[in-house]
Amino acid sequence: MDKNKLKSIIESLLFVSGEPIKFSKLSKIIGAGEDDVKSATDELSRSYSENGGGLMILSKGDEVQIVSNKENMEFVEQLVKNELEGPLSSAALEVLSIIAYRGPISKPEIEAIRGINCSYTLRNLTIRGLIERENNPKDSRGYVYVVSFDFLKKLGVEKMENLPEYATLSVDERMNSIVEKQ
Repeated sequence: MDKNKLKSIIESLLFVSGEPIKFSKLSKIIGAGEDDVKSATDELSRSYSENGGGLMILSKGDEVQIVSNKENMEFVEQLVKNELEGPLSSAALEVLSIIAYRGPISKPEIEAIRGINCSYTLRNLTIRGLIERENNPKDSRGYVYVVSFDFLKKLGVEKMENLPEYATLSVDERMNSIVEKQ
């Protein structure tokens, strides 16, 4: 595979993931050797450093992650602060609803339902204390998301079953078919 194409694919996967990814997983997804993936990731990291881009690549052990450049921290913090203090965005409300009615649910399952990456939204909902991340009992390498007690408290709902149309929406067959494809 062409080196530039490999770097482009790695960059896309790291961006969409929003979380650290093992080199072995990247290698498996891409269908390239792990050494090639590491080399391309190193080149991508150097390119960000040399060009003063807004992103940087962190490597720790056998994992790698794309993050915003520390030079832009004050602007990123301002965006995050505004996001955390204001009302919930429509994306946040959508993700929160999915977790409330379908939880416990994994990030890939949420993304299958929404059709879009939700890392930033999950992070914000977690920071706001509306959801919690727990170990996935089906996959020890992953997590599932559930609503928190604060979520119930803020809604004034004693238990999940008291949410509007919970009995119907929590077992919706259309959603089951989407989630099962994951």
